[in-house]
Amino acid sequence: MPTPDLFSLQGRRALVTGGSRGIGLTIARGLAAHGARVILNGRSSDTLDAARAALRADGFEADAVAFDVTDQSAVSDAVSRIEREQGPIDILVNNAGLQRRAPLEDFTRADWDTLLSTNISAVFFAAQAVARHMLGRGRGKIINICSVQSELARPNIAPYTATKGAVRNLTRGMATDWAKHGLQINGLAPGYFETEMNDALVRDAAFTDWLCKRTPAARWGRVEELVGAAVFLASDASSFVNGHMLTVDGGISISL
Repeated sequence: MPTPDLFSLQGRRALVTGGSRGIGLTIARGLAAHGARVILNGRSSDTLDAARAALRADGFEADAVAFDVTDQSAVSDAVSRIEREQGPIDILVNNAGLQRRAPLEDFTRADWDTLLSTNISAVFFAAQAVARHMLGRGRGKIINICSVQSELARPNIAPYTATKGAVRNLTRGMATDWAKHGLQINGLAPGYFETEMNDALVRDAAFTDWLCKRTPAARWGRVEELVGAAVFLASDASSFVNGHMLTVDGGISISL
């Protein structure tokens, strides 16, 4: 008897929010390499077009749809349009997010509201819009990008930590409500990775020295090292995994 490829994404369609660069684009590329047709989301059409062109140049099936994930109506309309014009969304990667750093006593209301809107509300809006279609089909995969800061805290990022902790528990709540309908909703939690968002920290020799000493793997993570975890959560290999947060952090969260 032939053994099915549990990690194949052939014939499946994946929407990746914040997919035009960094972790989102890397995950999209990884899903495409395993057979998925990917749809990149972001707010800048120019950046999305460049990312889509790069994926297509490498032989992958890729499309792009620009919309603001913090606008619930825009998210709902875009998801309905994708479902109607391109076909069912089988996989959602809720990756869009941002960071704001400041001493907690000086953190502004504007930055607080921006973090809540982008890191929490957008996850809810996209998951709800996509799940409404998945529920009728009795299947679907939702991957919410959490963080090592879903469990841990560091100075000057308490509001970010709050949002990522909320995403962890929102993931659990989604699984509690939707698993019985055939959906798998899980979190993927990166540790410290060399990304555009972390560029200032990467270039900070003192911070990098601290991180390498603090992390059992003794280095920054490479974004490509998130692909295997993302493919696992998007594929049939995780068919009975629900409400889980898969941490990819070189061991920083388990070692003092």
